[in-house]
Amino acid sequence: MMLRSIDPATQDIVWEGPALDPAGCEAAITRARAAFPGWAATALDARIAIVRRYADALKADAEDMARTISRETGKLLWESRGEVAAMIGKVEISITAQAERAGTKDQAMPFGRAVLRHRPHGVMVVLGPYNFPGHLPNGHIVPALLAGNVIIFKPSEEAPATAERMLAAWRTAGLPEDVLQVAQGGREIGAALLAADIDGLLFTGSAGAGAHFRRLFVDRPGVILALELGGNNSLIAWDGEPDAIASLVAHSAFITTGQRCSCARRLIVPQGAAGDATVEAIVALAARLPIAAWDEDGEAFMGPLVSARAADGARAALDGLLAAGARPLLGPSALEGRNSAFMAPVVLETTGISTPDNEIFAPVLQIRRVADFDAAIAEANATAFGLSAGLISADPALWDRFSAHIRAGVVNWNRPTTGAASSIPFGGLGSSGNHRPSAYYAADYSAFPAASFEASAVEAMAVPGLS
Repeated sequence: MMLRSIDPATQDIVWEGPALDPAGCEAAITRARAAFPGWAATALDARIAIVRRYADALKADAEDMARTISRETGKLLWESRGEVAAMIGKVEISITAQAERAGTKDQAMPFGRAVLRHRPHGVMVVLGPYNFPGHLPNGHIVPALLAGNVIIFKPSEEAPATAERMLAAWRTAGLPEDVLQVAQGGREIGAALLAADIDGLLFTGSAGAGAHFRRLFVDRPGVILALELGGNNSLIAWDGEPDAIASLVAHSAFITTGQRCSCARRLIVPQGAAGDATVEAIVALAARLPIAAWDEDGEAFMGPLVSARAADGARAALDGLLAAGARPLLGPSALEGRNSAFMAPVVLETTGISTPDNEIFAPVLQIRRVADFDAAIAEANATAFGLSAGLISADPALWDRFSAHIRAGVVNWNRPTTGAASSIPFGGLGSSGNHRPSAYYAADYSAFPAASFEASAVEAMAVPGLS
């Protein structure tokens, strides 16, 4: 079977190649299992040297990698360049995190010593997303390799070419061939890999897929699951100059055409004139956001969604909200001269309406108006998700209340909800996943701690009750 990726802006073919079949999956697992002992036994310094050479290879290929990401996903080139920079930066961050969180500790004891070591799990499957097809799987792969695991990486079928460029960079760095393998294919290939003899699943994707994986592995406790899932994220805009608020909301809700798991999906504002002014400024700014293909001249803020199919799914979810009584304040509208993968920002009034607790992975923002700040926090927490949340307010006392009571893993003040860094933990609660995957705490799930009491000599121990 052949697999191909398509530029959503132009419909040009970006990459075409063979997909794996189930027999190929089993062979890949077998090769990985055979490669594991040698890689696990490789000195940490040698593994670090290879990972650093990988960063050098990415630097040498940075512009072509960015163009590949943009062609496959539709992301604007400035965003894709930032993604490649994050991939490069992840290397040194992961080395530091591994030493801090998964290193070796030695403590003297009366009988000898107590030692804490960390050991790799074995064969890890990484399932990558399409929105950050380089950066997000890279956030699993680098820490897992540093820990001594071997990896089979199945990228999103929307972004196979990005994965092939990543693999080429690892080969340039001197990583042994079977230590990291790329398994191209669709959902059936992922299913075949997960049914095989593996030791871990490192996944970034939807909450629905994450729930499926939890059920799938409920009777396989030996398989480590690190799940970075989505969010029905809230942003409270309580006070401030309306145009300033609007700029923060645009970066929260519409960046990457709404295709970030940390994008704000629900905006909570106070009832009354201040909230009205905020919403008016947001609608006015969103209506002016420039939209373009990744290689067009001039600056733009948004590109298309990853595919027409993804955009159609978002439009279907929008239709459901409108049928439930949501009132459109901006859009939905077609973009003249653009194909159906393009989607303009949509702002909906949903105050007082019961809406599904779902993530619409598109530039869609729901407005909720509340009577007071306690109600704002309650509304923000009214979700099974817990990934990101934010407060826009000049009042430090409100920030203290918000940060103490909000239920989310990424909590920002007067910054977009999408603000995050690999040098700190990233991840959420509830339906948003576990283990804070893919950022600084990735070292935690990439290896398991082994605690030892050790004495170098065989000496008799007193047995109470016996002389």
